[in-house]
Formats: sequence, C-alpha cells, structure tokens
Amino acid sequence: MLGPLVIAGISLDKKNLRKLSSLGVKDSKKLSPKLRESLYKQIIKIVDDYYVAKIPPKSIDASVKKHCLNGLEAKYMAKVVSKLNSDISYVDSCDVNPQRFGKEISRLSDNHKIKSYHHADSRFVVVSAASILAKVTRDRVIEKLRINYDLGSGYPSDLVTVKFIKKYYKKHKIMPNFVRKSWKPVQEITTKN
Repeated sequence: MLGPLVIAGISLDKKNLRKLSSLGVKDSKKLSPKLRESLYKQIIKIVDDYYVAKIPPKSIDASVKKHCLNGLEAKYMAKVVSKLNSDISYVDSCDVNPQRFGKEISRLSDNHKIKSYHHADSRFVVVSAASILAKVTRDRVIEKLRINYDLGSGYPSDLVTVKFIKKYYKKHKIMPNFVRKSWKPVQEITTKN
C-alpha cells in the first residue's frame, strides 16, 4: 500500500551460481529482514553487476488506472535487462501468461533473451538474489518514512499500516504521496471515510 514498487536484477557469470547458493540465497519472502540485509551486502560483492529500479506510487497509480500494471512492470524489467545486458535474463512473471510477459520484456529490451516463469524467485537463485536486493531496497525506503510516520510495513496485511492510512486520511482528507492510492485497500478506506 505504501512506497515504491522495486525491481532489481543481477548479472552473474554461470560459474558463480554456487557461491550464491552457498550463501543461503532464496526467495526474499522466506527470509527475515535481518538475514536479507546481510545477504544483500554479500550478493553485491559476488555479482558482476546489479541494477535496482524504483517505480513511484504516482506511476503505479497511473498504470492501475489504465489497467496496465503488468505493462509498467515489463517496462521496468526491460530497463533492468537492458542495463545489465546479460546473455539470458530470468524474470518472475506477474502476468498469468509467463511466455507473453517474457516476449514483451524482450521486445522492450531490444530483443534480449528472456526466460519468464511464475515463482522464478523460488526456482532460480539469480532471481532469488535479485528479489533480495529489491526487498531490502524497498524496506530501506519504508524505514526512512518511519522516521516521520508510524506506518508499519506498508503492506495491507499490517494493521499498523491500515490504521496509519485511516488516521492520516481522516485528518487530512488526502493521502501522502508515498501511498499507492489505486490499491484496493486504500480505495476502500477513502470510500468509507
């Protein structure tokens, strides 16, 4: 509900895949924040290159309004793929059709070779590593916001986040610029109030 959508990628020579695995790299959702932070530092030492892109809430909201959030994600994934310029890129598909999503990223990245899969972050260690970089980057943004606001994790399942949004909206009648206004839980709060 809060903060940017973060997309990250890493570039790594095949011979170094074992190094990532031996660190205990796996899907970022299966790791504690402390372990993710530790792995982040180790990952960036091992990889040949990495790139992190942040999509601000305003862009997310504009894409949701046009019903093309997948298109926005494909655009930013293509940006990451182009920056890293790897021989093959593995991506986690947010589209119901991973092949279509991969083709779109390929088209947007001047025909880079893309392998797109559902749950790629739990299937491929390189995607797991990239998911850790993305998650840590997003967590750091939320941490900075927490200096001035008691807003929890930023996820709809977090009661502290929901309470923050309700209270903020009730008081100001607008949402701060770091809120994803197009997210359904946020719209429900604004509609009720």
